[in-house]
Amino acid sequence: MSQLLAIDGGEKSVKRNFPWPIFDEQEVQVVSEVISSGKWGNPDCGDEVEKFEKEFAAFCGSKYAVSCVNGSVSLRLALIACGVKPGDEVIVPPYTFIATASTVIECNCVPVFVDIHPDTYNLDPAKIEAAITSRTKAIIPVHFGGLACDMDAILDIAKRHNLRVIEDAAHAHGAEYKGKKLGSIGDAGSFSFQSSKNLTAGEGGIVVTDDDDLYAIMNSLRNVGRIEGGQWYDHYNPGCNYRITQMQAVLLSQQLKRLPSQTEKRNKNGLYLTELFENIEGILPLVRSEEITMHCYHIYIFKYDASKFGDIPKDKFVEMLAAEGVPCFKGYPHPLYKQPLFQNKNFMCYAIPETVDYTDVICPVAEAACTTEAVWILQNGMLGEREDMEGFVDAVLKIQRAVVLKI
Repeated sequence: MSQLLAIDGGEKSVKRNFPWPIFDEQEVQVVSEVISSGKWGNPDCGDEVEKFEKEFAAFCGSKYAVSCVNGSVSLRLALIACGVKPGDEVIVPPYTFIATASTVIECNCVPVFVDIHPDTYNLDPAKIEAAITSRTKAIIPVHFGGLACDMDAILDIAKRHNLRVIEDAAHAHGAEYKGKKLGSIGDAGSFSFQSSKNLTAGEGGIVVTDDDDLYAIMNSLRNVGRIEGGQWYDHYNPGCNYRITQMQAVLLSQQLKRLPSQTEKRNKNGLYLTELFENIEGILPLVRSEEITMHCYHIYIFKYDASKFGDIPKDKFVEMLAAEGVPCFKGYPHPLYKQPLFQNKNFMCYAIPETVDYTDVICPVAEAACTTEAVWILQNGMLGEREDMEGFVDAVLKIQRAVVLKI
């Protein structure tokens, strides 16, 4: 292999592409059949949505599933159903997509940021209790990248303080903690079907639960406040039309058939990649505990130490790695509390106290992840072959040799 870096015109370490989404004529056929039927809507035009909801609930080992237009809305449905009131506080991590916290704002509640653990980049249970006040009503642990949070510790804290737990499993389709599917462990579990996700229809979301009351409320909220058994123009709750279409449902049902084998492959590749990375100075994969019985690797994350790579900044390293053909990304530029939404308090809500101020919030682990440490390899890359994982490692070593040894 040429030692000239690809970013400088050399040969790439990884030469194949990693397409996403993966589909064939089966997906085309099922969507075509819905289109040809003329029954596109929901719930008055067929039962494909209900069929998919039952399939996904069974997949997760949950009693119920409520589909909706996206993962952000599924979080919002869960929060409202869990009984949060204006002015209540909800504990969230700062290293996640904006929706984990912005949906709390939409509910007229206050996000309280608790730092992540340096080994996992998930919500650190040891720091949760110090953030709990009399106004705290819920915790939203995010299974970031598909790596399960320490759910035993989080559930223990929640039980002792009478808090609801809503799992943000937007990255975690098919992942497991102690043999249980993520999303099925807390009071409710929220998933996204946005185009980058391990299970996708381009857009969409779903929330699972075993709680009869939570299901009834969420089911009503996503269907303009209607209730089961009620009349079409009777509205009992302040919901909206958050329903998905028949076309999305059949596409998701078809994609769900592919998910178990894809998850197994990502899991196997992730274990192998970690084994290979352990021999590279300056590359530290996130820690995977024994409780994690399946990792779906929506994102494979490793911590980058610039001092072992000629002190080149993380952003430059990721640029060089991408040029080598590795499907990678530098991650979030800063923690959520540094977003203009929070710094400027542009909430447009009436119940968030004037005393709430995010300008002095500092979560050191999240800060380091954003600025200097975290490098992401994307889930489509984790569907590669064993030799592709070796190619990813070769690319890292090639960069290291070039910047440290100048060869």
